[in-house]
Amino acid sequence: MDRLREMEVFVAIVERGSFSAASEKFGLSRAAVSRAVNSLETRLGAQLLARTTRSVRPTDAGVAYLEACRKLLDGITDAESHIAVDPANPVGTLTITAPVQLGQRFIAPLVNAYTLRYPDVSVNAVYLDRPTRLLEEGVDIAIRIGHLEDSSTFAVRLGSVRRQTFASPTYLAGHGEPMHPRDLVGHHCVSFTGVSQPFEWMFYENNAKIPVRLQPRLIVNLAPAAISAAEDGVGITQLLSYQAATEVSSGNLVPILRAYEPESAPVNLLHVERRGTSGKIRSFVEFVTETLRNNAYLQCASGLTTEGECTPGPGKRELARHAAAPAQYLQPLIHSLDN
Repeated sequence: MDRLREMEVFVAIVERGSFSAASEKFGLSRAAVSRAVNSLETRLGAQLLARTTRSVRPTDAGVAYLEACRKLLDGITDAESHIAVDPANPVGTLTITAPVQLGQRFIAPLVNAYTLRYPDVSVNAVYLDRPTRLLEEGVDIAIRIGHLEDSSTFAVRLGSVRRQTFASPTYLAGHGEPMHPRDLVGHHCVSFTGVSQPFEWMFYENNAKIPVRLQPRLIVNLAPAAISAAEDGVGITQLLSYQAATEVSSGNLVPILRAYEPESAPVNLLHVERRGTSGKIRSFVEFVTETLRNNAYLQCASGLTTEGECTPGPGKRELARHAAAPAQYLQPLIHSLDN
């Protein structure tokens, strides 16, 4: 095995977390992968990987060598991609994932436009309400809400969203507007399990948590069901800012308790390729990034409480389509927002 392939194998072991995953990537036997690592360690005179029965991780020497390998391999890939591929005409199949409602409202129209702009790229767009593991599931690009934990992916920040509290003008006219989270105890509430615990909503004041115990009139697991109930005056509900943006723009819902909202949660575009990325990934990232960063519904900055943020007025309405978004994907986000 040549030296460059040994480097590629070493990088794959670290990024994928196991010898078997690296062997699958290159179609090599596990023994061949082990020999590649042994060859590198013998030539360098240093142990690169610490192995246990459950995991494999780079040593201090391995971390330094990993960075050097990545730089070298990136340079080679970058040079080849500029020579072998016309960057203006990418080819291949691109697999993209995004949460259902976010995907249908904001990502799908961009995917449609991208396929028209680049006819030699076939797109497999999968809208899933659960996090995906890019390497293991063969995903090129994922749009994800929430703080990131996977260090093997590369993130492009697109914006942020926030958990907000909403009510209809009709409900507020009949029941009054709560001025403090604890006032919710005397109100009718609709709990959407995708963004809040059904019997306890979390708010913040002076960086301190304010848990509020509730006896909701209605518990639902779909954002459109919570929106519909709130619009009909059933009660007050909590949603992510973009989920109710259309209804706020139309005046059917009003954001309340703005001063007690949690910090915003980031929206990121994730991919596993590095600087020398394939033309199809690079072209999609460049195609969608500016548009999504300019989408007012996805620019919900932390620490701002003026009315209208994250919920643009009628002049900025766009892509206002409903989607049935199950709660499973957003459950990890509840923990992220409440901690």
